[in-house]
Amino acid sequence: MKAFMDKDFLLQTETAQKLFHEQAEHLPIIDYHCHLNPKEIAEDHRFSSITELWLGGDHYKWRAMRSNGVDEKYITGNASDWEKFQKWAETMPYCMRNPLYHWTHLELRTAFGINKLLNASTAREIFDECNEKLKQPDFSARGLMKRYNVEVVCTTDDPADTLEYHQAYTAEIVNCKSSNRKCTKVLPAWRPDKAMAVENPAAYKAYIEKLGETAGRNISTYDELIDVLQQRHDFFASQGCRLSDHGINEFYAEDFTETEIKQIFQKVLEGKQPTADEVNKFRSALLLEFARQDAKAGWTQQFHYGPMRNNNTRMFRQLGPDTGYDSIGTFNTAQSMSRFLDKLDSEGMLAKTILYCINPADNEMVATMLGNFQEGPTPGKIQFGSGWWFNDQLDGMERQMNALSVLGLLSRFVGMLTDSRSFLSYPRHEYFRRCLCNLIGQDVEDGKLPAEEMPFIEQMVRDISYYNAKRYFNFPND
Repeated sequence: MKAFMDKDFLLQTETAQKLFHEQAEHLPIIDYHCHLNPKEIAEDHRFSSITELWLGGDHYKWRAMRSNGVDEKYITGNASDWEKFQKWAETMPYCMRNPLYHWTHLELRTAFGINKLLNASTAREIFDECNEKLKQPDFSARGLMKRYNVEVVCTTDDPADTLEYHQAYTAEIVNCKSSNRKCTKVLPAWRPDKAMAVENPAAYKAYIEKLGETAGRNISTYDELIDVLQQRHDFFASQGCRLSDHGINEFYAEDFTETEIKQIFQKVLEGKQPTADEVNKFRSALLLEFARQDAKAGWTQQFHYGPMRNNNTRMFRQLGPDTGYDSIGTFNTAQSMSRFLDKLDSEGMLAKTILYCINPADNEMVATMLGNFQEGPTPGKIQFGSGWWFNDQLDGMERQMNALSVLGLLSRFVGMLTDSRSFLSYPRHEYFRRCLCNLIGQDVEDGKLPAEEMPFIEQMVRDISYYNAKRYFNFPND
């Protein structure tokens, strides 16, 4: 019987083990999409307890605890840090075969050096040991990034954000660079979803006012909105931004006229409710504008599509968004995705693009869509993003990579990202690399890939783990 989570965890063949330990294990991490708080990085935040670090804002864990019958008081309520951690520990054994079981123990081992299994009987001991270690200097926000050898982090930022914390961090690490020490590069990423969210006129008007205030401009017309968004886009670029990200239910590719869009914008600013058709036309117009801005700037655009958000109205009213009440949607996306990409390609405005589907039933559709719009000189210009959200686990990663392998070029894949709010999520890169090496190693062992091509296979593993992303995103030099 194989030991749980030993050094060859998930690596089922000798070839897989060699690929991981000799090629992938020690490479730096490029985390090109995450939801870390830039303020915590700039201030090198110190965590009051493992509960704050581990359970604060982690809706994956919250969903599991609710499924295990834990009262909301111990999840998002006013229970003490110890009580919340205790309830999580009690839930842990019931998470077997859920990816949380692997992530939890991988994080305990890699961050804290704790090899014990988390359960009710070990909870107090692990809680105390983690909290003692969190008092040490190298367990701060930046310390954890250094521990995991994180080279680049791209946060998720609204056009109305000032980026003051990115600027503060960048100014502070000048001394780090001059002394040839390793410093994590922290860059903004452009997330303009709120700029097209006209379905709620009151909230939209408030957002437009905030955007205008940040830009030092009054926004009273659609043309002024586009001008301000371009101004903010240019500012983000000046701060090292090289990626955008869009969280959408589906792709929007409705026909519209410029006059219609201007009228819809005025209607919403006047507090009038747009029709569903008007909402989709406005989203279509803005999504194209965002894409054109990215293409002109040489950025990469990312599209995370397909979730059904905030399904529980009662809990949404109580807790707000991003609290664990989202699920996989079933949208008919292929036609609108194709129309959107084709429109940009016809204009010569199709930037490097990464497509992430939350529904694994779309894997083969997305993998074949890539080939419709690939072109030189950029290898893998259109990318199939790594298994996302509910697919960010062993089966989901394998299914995504298998679809890409048979319908595209796995060798040009830009690899893993955390998409996380936690400084303890970096072991997901290790998990992904183990999964990758196991897939490729098994093919070599089975004679599906030639052992005499091992130098190329080794380079392929290094590329997918790190080098493809480094070349693809072309982050600014220090």
